[in-house]
Amino acid sequence: MRRSRANVSLLGMALAVSMGMGVLVGFWAPDDDLFELRKGLRIFGAVYEEVVTGYVEPVDPGHLVRVGVDAMLEELDPYTTYVDESENARIDIITEGQYGGVGLDIGRRNGALTVVAPVAGGDAYQQGVRTGDVITEVADQPAASLSVEDVEALLRGQPGTTVPVTVERAGRPSPLTLTLTRERVELPDVTYQGRVGAGRELGYVKLERFTRDAPGAVEAALDDLRDTGPLQGVVLDLRDNPGGLLRAAVRITALFVPQGTEVVSTRGRDDDETESYTTDRVPLLPETPVVVLVNGQSASASEIVAGALQDHDRGVVMGTTTYGKGLVQNVRSLPHNTALKLTTAQYYTPSGRTIQRLDANPTDTTAPPSRVHETTGGRTVRDGHGIRPDVRVTSPSPSPLEQALTRRGAFFRYANHYAATHDTLAADFSVDESDLGAFRMWLDREDVAYSLRAERTLDSLRAQAEAHNYEGLRDETAALDAALDEAKAAAFDRHAPALMRHLRREILARYVSASRRIEALLPADEQVTAATDLLQTPDRYERLLTPEGSR
Repeated sequence: MRRSRANVSLLGMALAVSMGMGVLVGFWAPDDDLFELRKGLRIFGAVYEEVVTGYVEPVDPGHLVRVGVDAMLEELDPYTTYVDESENARIDIITEGQYGGVGLDIGRRNGALTVVAPVAGGDAYQQGVRTGDVITEVADQPAASLSVEDVEALLRGQPGTTVPVTVERAGRPSPLTLTLTRERVELPDVTYQGRVGAGRELGYVKLERFTRDAPGAVEAALDDLRDTGPLQGVVLDLRDNPGGLLRAAVRITALFVPQGTEVVSTRGRDDDETESYTTDRVPLLPETPVVVLVNGQSASASEIVAGALQDHDRGVVMGTTTYGKGLVQNVRSLPHNTALKLTTAQYYTPSGRTIQRLDANPTDTTAPPSRVHETTGGRTVRDGHGIRPDVRVTSPSPSPLEQALTRRGAFFRYANHYAATHDTLAADFSVDESDLGAFRMWLDREDVAYSLRAERTLDSLRAQAEAHNYEGLRDETAALDAALDEAKAAAFDRHAPALMRHLRREILARYVSASRRIEALLPADEQVTAATDLLQTPDRYERLLTPEGSR
């Protein structure tokens, strides 16, 4: 025990010294702050040493430190996080858009570890791994005892090494075991580019993330579109794009605004920590009309681009209000291949708006009011809630029936069944009423139970009635049961178009790449249709970019 205590003491001293030196080198702090810092380090080290060496039962020193660090960071914003060695690969994906692995996106579906999507070009994709395949074994370890993060860690590694993976596939009597080769997997930043509009006169670019290579990918996509004919407008789709690198956002904005234009500024802890980022190149499309599509999952760098184009009246922002993530994180290296993702500043758009959502809860009526700002041309814009669109266009809300089927994984499972019984898919594949009928028959045959909220409410009422012996309610609940069954059956006909779109999306995922899937689903995308309609109506587009008093 004495040796253990000595080792822990030396470790604690080394930790305290290294942290203290980092603080002294990193910034100049008042003497009072340094005193409190040193005091805190001594107290933390002493408590840690006593617990590890003297607690009644053995404790895991590494786990105890992780718990302590996590508890400390919980006092700050949710984006300041400790990154351990196993999670460091995620930082590479965010900043580089690449990683060493087999190219599989993994998730849980109906409790099983399932392939959500193989990455086009990865070895898993090349060897025929499909969306919907259930992973049963990875690296000779049963998958039932592993988490999603465990499987991701096992699949990643040095390029050129291999890992055995066993999957079960609907319609296949025996498991399929593959030896997958790890390689440098590059995630595409632009997942689709193409022409849209009645006369194919508009360009459409779907950007998934802001890595170092994203600006080049967007520029190449726009160049390719221009090579096929003049562009009368561009739809830049940033929906569901969580962001990435600040400088990537600046370089992408530079494709559309004059050289030397401010894109964003950051303000840190002290007054001298303010920095402005401006464009340093001649724009590729200085005058082409632009519509930026955003939604509630568009965050960070996506909000920088949307906010800058909006503030400079350079494009129309369309969709729904963005996430509101305007905090700057820097990754600070720590010992043993760990890191700290630390919030160091906030983003502000050129008009002075903060991107960060000011209300912790969107329904909180006590949240601070929005502040008013003006764009370059004098339009009114507000902050405090992310970036608000100039034109609000919402996605259709799924019906209770569609939500219930989704909760049960019915669309996902039926797509697996469909792929097991259809070797190929027609190039012009679509889902019609006969396919929807086949889906309904499969639900009955597989006895897939899916309850609507009204049914769950009725079940609760029936339980209450039985518990209190309300005999008179039995006939009424039975009548309600029958009425709900009829309404449920009628809902299939009433919501058939949405159900068929959902089925088509899932079935396509079993056969084609993400790019081809986007292309196939684009004509039914109501927000994209609204964007193209706006770009095809120049007068309306210009009015939206003009202050109300000048229209």
